[in-house]
Amino acid sequence: MSLSFKGHTVVVTGAGGGLGKAYSLAFASRGANVVVNDFNGEAAQKVVDEIVKAGGKAVVNTSSVTDGDAVIKTAVDNFGTVTILINNAGILRDRGFKNMSDKEWDQITEVHLHGAFACTKAAWPIFRKQKFGRVINTASAAGIYGECAHFFGNFGQANYSAAKMGLIGFTKTLAREGAKYNIKSSVIAPMAASAMTETIMPAEMLKQMSPEYVAPFVLSLCHPDAPDASGKLFELGAGWIAEVRWERSDGAIFKTDASFTPSAVKQRWSEVIDFGKPSYPNAVTDVDSVGKLEAAKKLPSNPQATPEVRFDGQTVIITGAGAGLGRAYALMYAKLGANVVINDVSEKGAAGVVDEITKAGGKAAAAVCSAEDGEKIVAVALEKFGGVHILIANAGILRDKSFQSMSKAEWDAVIAVHLRGTYKCAKAVWPIFQKQKYGRIVNTCSQVGIYGNFGQVNYSTAKAAIIGLTKTLAIEGKKYGIIANVIAPSAGTAMTSTVWPQEMVDAFKPDFVAPVVGYLTSKDNTETSGCIFEISGGWAAQTRWQRTAGHGFPHDSVYTPEDVVAKWKDITTFDSRSTHPVGSNETMEHIWTSSSSVAFTMVNFKDPNAFADPEDSKIVADAKKHVEPPVEYNYTERDIILYNLGVGATEKELQWTFEGHEDFAALPTFGVIPQFPCSTGLPMDWLPNYNPAKLLHGEQYLKIHAPIPESGSLVNEARILEALDKGKAAAITTIVETRDKSSGKLIFENQSTVFIRGAGGFGGRRQGKDRGAASSANELPKRNPDAVVEERTAESQAALYRLSGDYNPLHIQPEFAAIGGFDKPILHGLCSMGISAKHVLKTYGPYKDIKVRFAGVVYPGETIITEMWKEGTKVIFRVKVKERNLVALAAAAVTLADDTTKAKL
Repeated sequence: MSLSFKGHTVVVTGAGGGLGKAYSLAFASRGANVVVNDFNGEAAQKVVDEIVKAGGKAVVNTSSVTDGDAVIKTAVDNFGTVTILINNAGILRDRGFKNMSDKEWDQITEVHLHGAFACTKAAWPIFRKQKFGRVINTASAAGIYGECAHFFGNFGQANYSAAKMGLIGFTKTLAREGAKYNIKSSVIAPMAASAMTETIMPAEMLKQMSPEYVAPFVLSLCHPDAPDASGKLFELGAGWIAEVRWERSDGAIFKTDASFTPSAVKQRWSEVIDFGKPSYPNAVTDVDSVGKLEAAKKLPSNPQATPEVRFDGQTVIITGAGAGLGRAYALMYAKLGANVVINDVSEKGAAGVVDEITKAGGKAAAAVCSAEDGEKIVAVALEKFGGVHILIANAGILRDKSFQSMSKAEWDAVIAVHLRGTYKCAKAVWPIFQKQKYGRIVNTCSQVGIYGNFGQVNYSTAKAAIIGLTKTLAIEGKKYGIIANVIAPSAGTAMTSTVWPQEMVDAFKPDFVAPVVGYLTSKDNTETSGCIFEISGGWAAQTRWQRTAGHGFPHDSVYTPEDVVAKWKDITTFDSRSTHPVGSNETMEHIWTSSSSVAFTMVNFKDPNAFADPEDSKIVADAKKHVEPPVEYNYTERDIILYNLGVGATEKELQWTFEGHEDFAALPTFGVIPQFPCSTGLPMDWLPNYNPAKLLHGEQYLKIHAPIPESGSLVNEARILEALDKGKAAAITTIVETRDKSSGKLIFENQSTVFIRGAGGFGGRRQGKDRGAASSANELPKRNPDAVVEERTAESQAALYRLSGDYNPLHIQPEFAAIGGFDKPILHGLCSMGISAKHVLKTYGPYKDIKVRFAGVVYPGETIITEMWKEGTKVIFRVKVKERNLVALAAAAVTLADDTTKAKL
């Protein structure tokens, strides 16, 4: 069966490059008419030209995706209709949550969420009328798992994660509403090289992550004769494809009486999160809520954990607390000792709850405003109670209507209150939580956000987006003691009374949800974060992702849509090989292991001739072909602190010595540490008359390619880069690449040059090649230094530094130092480099590479003087020993980083 798209018209947004371009070319090659949408008209026209040149049909549209009518109009005007819509357009505005601006948040939701809504809304009536339509929405691993600083070491992505997860909820509701009209909607989370991802993926990975390995799958989803994938989510990249679905624990049922407290939840928490008897729900109706409520009523009183879960001295903010769930939460917290800030748009509602609490002897204050006014709400907490420790983002509204009839105003209102309101409140408490190293957040999703529901596309999108936001908050907050979870409660409230029968409203009391929220936000919960819980009528269960093992197509040729159909069962079968991923790094690992010709290797380093030079003698050429196995380096925050202390960081510089500091980081020269065992392990015995005792460390070059993770597993590979015959000596330069083990991202590059006395005479090259910054002479400007920093090293400096991995006795044992001709143990050259580099960092800011020549020794206890000259983006520096007026480091310089790198280093 050949899948032709002749007679179909496809609209692809963001199609000027990357995935969008690949989709456009693929559809056109199979006969489809294509509308190439991109804000970059020149890029879009090039794609159209390529299609037309190949005999296809395509036109350009340069409208913003938020003007969906204009986008779809181009299809109708030129081809009479639209049958397939690929919502692919996207942007990145990555930043840690603390520093994220409202503009950066709004830009992401505008393009990703509002853009998908607008284009789909414009196409929907056409799809309905012709009884055919296909919609592909584009999520991301960031949306599925949440992202911050661990996805290829990149910035936080709270905005992006929220928007991308929102599109999953959006898709699930579209699938339900479109079923009777043969409109099918699917959502993909692709990993592919594009203008957007090239900022976060290493070059070697980009080669394997071509958009051409995603496009055939998208075509297979859109064909009339393809397997039904409506409402389903898929992860894919590099030829690997897998389906992802929800898995729910059996959970625990609690007696719905006065004994249902946070302490009761604490006592049985292990049951709530036990996946021993899981289920796989597809809809909000896939749970017997009434049956569970009846079972709850028949149980004996709930046992209580000791000590009791309480909130004495803590301040809780609850949005939408004038009635319903918010009111139930407020009364519970107040009863258990908390100060409570009651937020609601209804002054009467807020005042009423405050009055209830104060009459019962509790403490409460009202904050009458929209949840979007997070700063105002927090200001009330600070003014009335002097702090805030817990946020319950509960405010919400409904504007239910079929997608066909839904207005932009109804869409905007729900997104604003639910999603933006949650963001604004979390943003307002975040710096307080960070500073005090403690915070608890519970955000409010819905089963509608998890599974989708007819007539609630705005609500399902907003609620799903809150899941993505929460997962990223959990990741970003971990190091600050901030725990964030999201709940999907079912309770009778003013909001649900508009869609539930009265008997359900009366039976499912908000009081039957509050205790779970209480436990999640208590000091007793120290581990559960970034999780989703469904709660209803005394029942609570955890919901998580499950993913098939999937199928990986080989890379000897690009697979086809027909290949996808043939392997559909392998892609979509959930069995004993299925996994429960919690991060995008697991996706990358799966891609590497599942795609038959994609090996996790450092491609250049595996090529024996990668560093061949025609001027090399045979002995050098043979030595260069030698490939040592990779060397793994595992480290934690402790190792970073130990290194930072080893190069003179002090207890007052908490950003370098305290793992809990909000700007905690490794000093950039930490990059020389992971590679050390690997570089020193390269064999040198091929040199004539080689004697390791005659080896001197001559120069060191370090390039920082990516933000330095605070902990992790790195893989190092070393090769001989250059070998120079200096007559009576040899100068050997090795190169080591250090990569993140899971993602393959290049973190560091080190080039080390050593001189081996008496090992020359092997022939070949005598003068080295120009290696750019790595071999620059860095001549000193003819003027006084622009800046000078002095630092006296400690007598124990070498003893401390050696604990980072260089255990050469030359630096600790007097007898061994004497053999080397030194009066006493000397300081490591790389330690002197680290200290002086710290001076440059503190004076001029972050840098992306550093090169030094070791010209003399420093004894522990001596004073290092770093003289600096700024020349454009380069800072040239020289290091002298004050007591002996001796140059220790020469020909040294750093290349200053741009603003993006500064933010991470």
